[in-house]
Amino acid sequence: MATKGFDKLLGKYPADVQSLALDARRFILESLPSAEESVDESAPVVGYGYGSGYKGIICTLILSKSGVKLGLARAAELPDPDGLLEGSGKVHRYVQLYTAADLRKPGLRQLLKMAKAAWQARGGQEQRRTAP
Repeated sequence: MATKGFDKLLGKYPADVQSLALDARRFILESLPSAEESVDESAPVVGYGYGSGYKGIICTLILSKSGVKLGLARAAELPDPDGLLEGSGKVHRYVQLYTAADLRKPGLRQLLKMAKAAWQARGGQEQRRTAP
């Protein structure tokens, strides 16, 4: 279920981008169980990870009027055997999503798992949520 911040951010984009962002969100949350969602409306970016702050981020959704990018933190350090990653940043890379079918590209779910494993190798630990 989308958060109020996520809903508010989505409202700024065309229907096709909204639909794709929701599909991508579902894909991320299925791939990264218990990931926390943080919305930065000014960027406009939605982060997914474990723990607070930038150090806990595994991936992001970067929204624009023309589409959605699935960004991977520190993806420049990851193997990319399927050639999905784009971008020339020294640290981060992204996968451009045009349609929901792009979420089924071979290797995409594996990239998310590798990003999480790399985060864990750097000392990241999932925070266990406790019931109130």
